Amino acid sequence: MLTTLVVLAVVAAVFAAGYGFVTWRDRARHASGEESAAARDARARQQRYEAERHGAQGEVRHRDRDQSPF
Repeated sequence: MLTTLVVLAVVAAVFAAGYGFVTWRDRARHASGEESAAARDARARQQRYEAERHGAQGEVRHRDRDQSPF
């Protein structure tokens, strides 16, 4: 009888751990619309910043090339 209870407890613990792991892993899949909108907004801001920085670096190069004595 004790062996049966121990085996059932171990099976229940393994099942609970597996269920908990799968639930934890799939949390990102069930993100709310607000979270995905925030992520899109953050990516757009980052890309805009990178584009502005790239443009500013290009302007500096052109100014340096125009002022070069060669």
